[in-house]
Amino acid sequence: MNADAATETRTLVIERDMPHPPQIVWRALTQGPLLEDWLMQNDFEPRVGKKFNFCTNPMPQWNGVVDCEVLELEENQRLSYRWDVGEGGDGLKTIVTFTLTPTESGTHLRMEQSGFGPGQERNYQGAAYGWQKFLGGLERVLGGSA
Repeated sequence: MNADAATETRTLVIERDMPHPPQIVWRALTQGPLLEDWLMQNDFEPRVGKKFNFCTNPMPQWNGVVDCEVLELEENQRLSYRWDVGEGGDGLKTIVTFTLTPTESGTHLRMEQSGFGPGQERNYQGAAYGWQKFLGGLERVLGGSA
C-alpha cells in the first residue's frame, strides 16, 4: 500500500429534492427541537464555533454520543459541522455539510459526510444507511411544517 492510499478518504453524498423553500428546510436543520424530530437529541445552536452533541441510545461498541462543532453557517444555504464518534466508534472523525439550493419546486438538499478513512468501510456503510433513514425523517418533519 502506498502512502497516498493510507491517507485517502471517502465521501458519502446523498441528494434530495424537497418541495419546500430553503428557509423551511433550513429551520429543520438548525432548530434543536426539529433536529431531534428527524435526527437525534441535541444541544445544537446555529453559531460557528458552537460545540454540541447528538445523543441516541447506546449500542454495542458505541456510547450513542456524537461530538460536534459548527464549522460553517450561511443562513438558508450551507451548514457544516464536525461529526466525531470517539468511544467505541473506531475514532470516526468526519465533516457533515448540508447545502441548500433553491429550485423552481422547492429546495435541492445535498448532504455530504467526508473523511472516512481506510479501514472505515463499516462506518461508511452505516452512515449510508443511517443518512437515508434520517433524511426520510427530515422529509416527514418538513411535510408537517409546510
